[in-house]
Amino acid sequence: MKFTHDVIVIGGGAAGLTAAGGCALFGLKVALIEGHKMGGECLNNGCVPSKALIGAAKRAGEAREATRFGVTLAPPQVSWSGVRQHIHDAIAGIEHHDSVETFEEMGCEVFTSRARITGRQSVEVEGRTLTAPRIVIATGSEPLVPAIDGIDTVPYLTNENLFELPEQPGHLVIIGGGAIGMEMAQAFRRLGSEVTVIELNKPMGRDDPDSVAVVMEVMREEGIRFVTDKATKIEGGVGGVTVHTDGGEAVVGTHLLVAVGRKARVAGFGAEEIGIAPGKNGFATDARRRTSVKGIYAIGDCRDGPRLTHVSGYEGSNVALEIVTGLPTKVDFRALPWCTYTEPEVAQIGMTEAEARAQHGDGVTIVKEEFAENERSIAEGYTKGHMKMVLKGKKVLGVSIVGKNAGELLLPFTQMITGKSNTFALGSAIISYPTRSEISKAAAFSAWEPTVFGSLPKKYAGLVAKLRRTFA
Repeated sequence: MKFTHDVIVIGGGAAGLTAAGGCALFGLKVALIEGHKMGGECLNNGCVPSKALIGAAKRAGEAREATRFGVTLAPPQVSWSGVRQHIHDAIAGIEHHDSVETFEEMGCEVFTSRARITGRQSVEVEGRTLTAPRIVIATGSEPLVPAIDGIDTVPYLTNENLFELPEQPGHLVIIGGGAIGMEMAQAFRRLGSEVTVIELNKPMGRDDPDSVAVVMEVMREEGIRFVTDKATKIEGGVGGVTVHTDGGEAVVGTHLLVAVGRKARVAGFGAEEIGIAPGKNGFATDARRRTSVKGIYAIGDCRDGPRLTHVSGYEGSNVALEIVTGLPTKVDFRALPWCTYTEPEVAQIGMTEAEARAQHGDGVTIVKEEFAENERSIAEGYTKGHMKMVLKGKKVLGVSIVGKNAGELLLPFTQMITGKSNTFALGSAIISYPTRSEISKAAAFSAWEPTVFGSLPKKYAGLVAKLRRTFA
């Protein structure tokens, strides 16, 4: 069969762009198809706009502390139009990396239309039939909207329209206490909105409870209200929404944000017709991200598995490498990191303490270091939080961090968990002073302290001292 391309990639988000760009840079003939906006969810209504909003909110939050460190700030005056402009400027400053022109320069043939898979090696787009021995599906995900009575009768927000609000909410009611819900709760509160979070289960449930407790304390101090009930009914209209809960509360707000999770975008691309097997929430794939149909991969949010931008990029690189070299590449999530950008941040890599104990029982030990003992944190006045290292013997299974810029401290542990480095190496490293990363060295050294200063080393040191006194 004569093919029009070497590989067809459907989806121009983090996963698809990485796969398409990687293959094109190796000289393969690539068709890249995106029916909406290049850059996908992360650039347009996810990571980038949310972090831009959080940046603006931090500035307002600092001003609200009035006098600190002997410096007095004026109360913040928040212009929602200015905040929106900052969000759009952030997107504009990054979007050229993901543009049609950039990927055409790499060598991709880019189609800005909807695609339909018509066979194991064929895709229809813009009235053309493209063919390739490999197809990569990277169609992403969309907000999950729960089946709550009345939700279809009221105007509600998701991350897809939140950043286009014409006015700032007076009282933002958020259903969902995951990463998106918690980040947006704190950001809007710092900008001056009243905020209520409705979450039946524990907020940020996949994170270490000790870390979450620190964030919850801060958010409550800042005036965010948490309702630990289930939303059962919603009513209202523009400017006024009421959420009823099974606990008997009626939470009244001006705006409603639904942030209960994501669902894979799998329908409408022809996947069902050619027999690609579904999973619980997305296409079912193996560790190489191959679907049930030979020659077709599914990567990023559209397949069963973790939904994080950096995971999408990782899978895109893996699949590109496999297509280019013909050698299998499997995902390895032992050192999977993630971060929730509240203040303080909550960062996690590998296993939490609970996960480690469930798997290894009493063989798990914990090393904990407080930011209150870190000298950079003391000097800057950001002492809330801690680092918790989860160990089996001297092997790092996971690290949980809550504190200022916690996510920036995860990098060395990616190497340790996968066996490319170890706690002894980090514990003996020279770290610039004063930095927050000294807390990582302190935790690593603590893991070795009983060994380094144990009875045998002490006996050896005593012997050396005795010999030196004798023969000096």
